[in-house]
Amino acid sequence: MKNVPLHFSGLSRNLCIRFWPLALPVLLLAGCNKEMDSAPPAPPKTAPAPPQAELQPQPIELKDLIETDQRYVVGISYPPAASKYPGLAAELRRYADAARDELMKAVASIDASKQSSPYDLTLNFTLLTETPQMVAVAADGSSYTGGAHSAPLVARFVWLPRQNRVMSAESLLAEPQGWNVISDYVREQLHSTLSQRVDADELAAPERAEVMRGAARMIDEGTTPAAASFSSFEPVLAASDGKLMALRFVFPPYQVGPYVDGVRTVEVPASVLLPYLSPEYRSLFVGG
Repeated sequence: MKNVPLHFSGLSRNLCIRFWPLALPVLLLAGCNKEMDSAPPAPPKTAPAPPQAELQPQPIELKDLIETDQRYVVGISYPPAASKYPGLAAELRRYADAARDELMKAVASIDASKQSSPYDLTLNFTLLTETPQMVAVAADGSSYTGGAHSAPLVARFVWLPRQNRVMSAESLLAEPQGWNVISDYVREQLHSTLSQRVDADELAAPERAEVMRGAARMIDEGTTPAAASFSSFEPVLAASDGKLMALRFVFPPYQVGPYVDGVRTVEVPASVLLPYLSPEYRSLFVGG
């Protein structure tokens, strides 16, 4: 059989024309793959920056202050240990500065030629408690700007180093209704003490009734069931584990009694406080 040469030139041209639309995507894909193979690798994703460290409060050096002038005298003293806790030191400084500012306002408004005696501010901060869980400082003093008596300055600061915050009356209870229970307990103690003191004076019946009525009214008004009435308190720690077995609420002169009665205090045990405490504080108390 004779071999017949085949000519594919025309056929090849027809096939290319016919199949060119189908081949184009393949060629483009091949080209894309080639470009992708030759493209530089994408840079690795940058890991998110770690959160900035929480700014720590700057240390505050508490220096005792003594100022003397023809018109006024100022004396303020701090416990050295308080400077170890910048947040607490700031609270003490803020209280002292506010007391001094009030005195300076009074000094600025007086006529020095008519002033019989210099105004004065005396304020002592005393360290009451210092444990890893709690630091307590008492502020006691007075400010004299004329009149029969000096104005008492009484405050308490309970600092929680681990939480870096003050334990305040406003945050002490989970529900404000708890102040009703605390108020009732404190009133009962104060009324009982009042009755014993009046009995010891052996007053005549009419006079006794008058004294009891006036003093009882001051007690009830000064222990209104609200955080503002119980803003100053001291920790009472158990010797065994250092937990709070009670809070000692502190009342300055005039709040629950006359000036001559001085500072009054009432201890409220943990068992009374526990049902109403904020969850964040319960573990600090005995039984919490």
